[in-house]
Amino acid sequence: MALQNIGASNKDDAFYRYKMPRMLTKIEGRGNGIKTNIVNMVDIAKALARPASYTTKYFGCELGAQSKFDEKTGIALVNGAHDTSKLAALLENFIKKYVQCYGCGNPETEVLISKKEMITLKCAACGFLSDVDMRDKLTTFILKNPPEQKKGGKDKKAMRRAEKERMKEGEAADEEMKKLKKDAKKKGASSKDTKKKAAGGGSDEEHATSPTHSQGADLAAAEDNSNGNQTGPKTTPYDELVEEIKANLGNAATAAQLKGVLSSSALPPKDVMHALFEALFHGVGKGFAKEVVKNKKYLSTAVPDEGSQMLLLQAIEAFCGKCSAEALKEVPVVLKALYDGDVLEEETIVQWYNEAVAAGKNSQVVKNAKPVVEWLQSAESDDEE
Repeated sequence: MALQNIGASNKDDAFYRYKMPRMLTKIEGRGNGIKTNIVNMVDIAKALARPASYTTKYFGCELGAQSKFDEKTGIALVNGAHDTSKLAALLENFIKKYVQCYGCGNPETEVLISKKEMITLKCAACGFLSDVDMRDKLTTFILKNPPEQKKGGKDKKAMRRAEKERMKEGEAADEEMKKLKKDAKKKGASSKDTKKKAAGGGSDEEHATSPTHSQGADLAAAEDNSNGNQTGPKTTPYDELVEEIKANLGNAATAAQLKGVLSSSALPPKDVMHALFEALFHGVGKGFAKEVVKNKKYLSTAVPDEGSQMLLLQAIEAFCGKCSAEALKEVPVVLKALYDGDVLEEETIVQWYNEAVAAGKNSQVVKNAKPVVEWLQSAESDDEE
């Protein structure tokens, strides 16, 4: 069965873990009785954790045609002849409106109906509640045909099992894509280094004055200071590293080049990680999560092991301790994005959170991280069973 990533925004991500079958359709009948049969609607609906009647009805509402899903046979029909591509585009709209979290984009959400008959999507990952636009035609159908209430953890386990099965089918293809991407990155990095050397830009003189290669400059500065020739505020090695990272980012440095800058620093690893985070995200408010995703490759190269992952989490904690309220709200989305991007592992996130709670930390950063940690723990317990 051919699989694709859930959500159009994730279609090119070879490592995305949420997948669904590609839509298959068949035109049946002729004349006024012509219909389009969505052959694998049941499988698609299972992957999205939504009733197949919802997706079938949505097609009817958007196309202005009669639609019907037979619960007994699992057949989904829409009146008229419709292209697969057109129906697939409508399905993407359905996913955006009724499946994906409006906060982090995660498709693992639950449909909730309030006493006032308002529909919301509760994200299992970040805990965000997405308010569905009640002007949409499908909302009336959902209110009349509410989803079955989940009974304990059985439904979660069933969803996880189904997700595992889908992931196994696409695992081989994902591994191949991963290898191809790594090879492409290595070729790109080597070609850029070659061009830089050929251009002869910045050679030994720049290295001599660089903050991480400035022993002579430090001695000169120390001599000037001893003679009382202080002309301005003294910059620390930490400040110099932040500026060097910013300069490299401004010159569109590759992840490999930035890794060289970080590894050449004489500062403790914790300070290096904080410097990287400050250089990347200083002053960022609303849109913090998007910036993290945008700079994921730089963060990834700075965390080669579990110890580095803990340092990154501590850097996030320190940054959010002094950031704006808008950025602080996006902490669960940031953690989810770094987990999905394989920058942070679930064990490290859970360990960091548990240590913070055990230490009596009651900061808003730790509080905001709780929904993600609970989601990871529930997934881990399901896997063990």
